[in-house]
Amino acid sequence: MSEADPNDQTQEDFEIPLPPPSFTFIVLSLRAQTEMHLGLMHFGEGEKPQPDLRMARHTIDLMSILLEKTKGNLDLEERRLLENSLTELRFRFVQISDEVGKSAAQKA
Repeated sequence: MSEADPNDQTQEDFEIPLPPPSFTFIVLSLRAQTEMHLGLMHFGEGEKPQPDLRMARHTIDLMSILLEKTKGNLDLEERRLLENSLTELRFRFVQISDEVGKSAAQKA
């Protein structure tokens, strides 16, 4: 029997473990997507990405549907997470929409 070569690593050795599927993970995933679309989250040292307001609005709308369709089926913590996320994202959406509008007006 031969010894294992330390250079022989499988793809599984490099995979990041996934968190367990949960309602909280769904909400946090949608929230992170929205924050990326709003340009609030960017990686690297490059230029800050331009907001994609159309995609941000779409994801916020999806979260609103999720809130409506799960009414009465969430525990208090889940409901608060979703409601608070929506409130904050809507506020940020309005704030960034205003900034984009002012920036476009200055360029004109």
